[in-house]
Amino acid sequence: MMSNYRYLLHIPSSSLCASLTSPIPSLPLKPKTQSCRLSSFPTSSRNILSKPFHFALSGALSLGLLFGGIGVAEAAKVGVNKPELLPKEFSTVIDVAGFLSDGQEKRLAQEIAALEADTGYKLRVLAQNYPDTPGLAVKDFWQVDDRTVVFVADPTFGNILNFNVGATVDLDIPRSFWSRLAGKYGNIFYWKEQGEDASIEAAVTAISNCLREPVGPNNCAEVK
Repeated sequence: MMSNYRYLLHIPSSSLCASLTSPIPSLPLKPKTQSCRLSSFPTSSRNILSKPFHFALSGALSLGLLFGGIGVAEAAKVGVNKPELLPKEFSTVIDVAGFLSDGQEKRLAQEIAALEADTGYKLRVLAQNYPDTPGLAVKDFWQVDDRTVVFVADPTFGNILNFNVGATVDLDIPRSFWSRLAGKYGNIFYWKEQGEDASIEAAVTAISNCLREPVGPNNCAEVK
């Protein structure tokens, strides 16, 4: 079974790339990883990414595969870009996997709109089963920037919760929050028993609660 946490990937507003480094020190497992430096990244940003998440995000955004611990030929195979899977009209919630009912999509979109109006943070949700994903096309569709959290719900690699976090969000939100969130609502036992939709709804609520907390040393200490 895959480990019950995922790491973060920054999205600078000008470019997208990823690097593999060591995991967060507080986490119990330390998978072997490789690191890279790209001149397009701000020197103040550090990007951390697990291999399962590396693949999940490549399916969602086609990010970073050429800069991690896999070969170029393999990267070319797993990168996906299917703009035809995008909705005709703008939506903050895209469910190409069919995990959510129409009512659930509407409620999530309302919660996301209220969060953005109140805080300025942009939460975007993509539910998929890799390789059936719009892939890189979501970046322009959603105008992803440093204040954006792209939440990719994909059960392909065991833990259904994957998070692509903009640099500004990463400064404001402790990285441990995302690993705790994935461990609580993303583990395979939870979504197998409660359903993929329950994991998605619980994660959106937890992210909304976290992003509404005042920024400080103890913000987002609980997943709620």
